Amino acid sequence: MLYLSEILLRHHGTESFSDLIPLVQEGARRGEIFFRMDIKPPFPDTPEDWEDRLEAAFTAALDATQQRE
Repeated sequence: MLYLSEILLRHHGTESFSDLIPLVQEGARRGEIFFRMDIKPPFPDTPEDWEDRLEAAFTAALDATQQRE
């Protein structure tokens, strides 16, 4: 399971919400099939619909990975 808090800890230099999206997608490409948003991203540019956006990014990358297999 991929946790948002773990992504943020591993990539502590991440400075914006837009930088977070590729990191979430990378987790799906590595084979994670579940994603848990256990904390809110601490960035000033975090949008109100941040959960929907991160879930969409994860799901799209996961779907693309599964289609290649």
